[in-house]
Amino acid sequence: MDGKLYIVATPIGNLEDITLRAINILKQVDLIAAEDTRHTLKLLNHLQISKPLISYHRHNEETKKDILIQKLKQGQNIAIVSDAGTPGISDPGEEIIKQAIQENITIIPIPGACALINALICSGISTKEFVFLGFLPLNKKLRKGKLEEIKTETKTIILYEAPHKLKATLEDLKDNLENRQVVLARELTKIHEEFIRGTANELLQKIDNLKGEFVIIIEGAKPQEENKFTNLSLEEHYKYYENLGYSKKEIIKQIAKDKNTNKNEIYMYFTNFGE
Repeated sequence: MDGKLYIVATPIGNLEDITLRAINILKQVDLIAAEDTRHTLKLLNHLQISKPLISYHRHNEETKKDILIQKLKQGQNIAIVSDAGTPGISDPGEEIIKQAIQENITIIPIPGACALINALICSGISTKEFVFLGFLPLNKKLRKGKLEEIKTETKTIILYEAPHKLKATLEDLKDNLENRQVVLARELTKIHEEFIRGTANELLQKIDNLKGEFVIIIEGAKPQEENKFTNLSLEEHYKYYENLGYSKKEIIKQIAKDKNTNKNEIYMYFTNFGE
């Protein structure tokens, strides 16, 4: 009979945030796969739990995944833990979960701390709808695309960021967010837990030498009003501005702006077909 794979959330700071169920599962499993075995060993020692550990992190997922699946097929119960929070959320775990599903292995979530949720609920920014984008890409082209996505996203946006990259990220956001509100959640559940609020530009004045891991909560863009010209033909559109006394040059420029298109295209249309 196959073993079970437990996805166990661990504290993101305060060690008291581990659940009783998580403690019991860590005591019961045959093996714990940890992102950093040294880090997890400190938690296990605190909980007075002694279990075999195996390293399972982003750089060895492919090779260790097969080893863990084999052990599960042999009947061993395994717990996956990351350094902090819930495995699989910007942390190792996703790949073995996919493989376990293919192998019909039972997967059991053991809920607990999750940095993005705790940051969101204390941010003061809308929690009705949100998107989690993890860490922004380092590749310039991919990063630019993601920033464009953030610029137009109307839902609340959640990012993770490391302290040494925070300033550069805020600089990028400043150029895309105008005056939208941003909250930095720092050192969640730890002694120096802090929520810093303001626009991206304002936050750049407040973050000198701040340490710790950050969650960034960004207010969504205001939904654009429906364009009242959407259902008008170009001729009707032209007549609208003509009746307001606009010159031909002004009309073509305004139509191009309304339709978010090149004014030369509008000009050519009226040159070829007349007003």
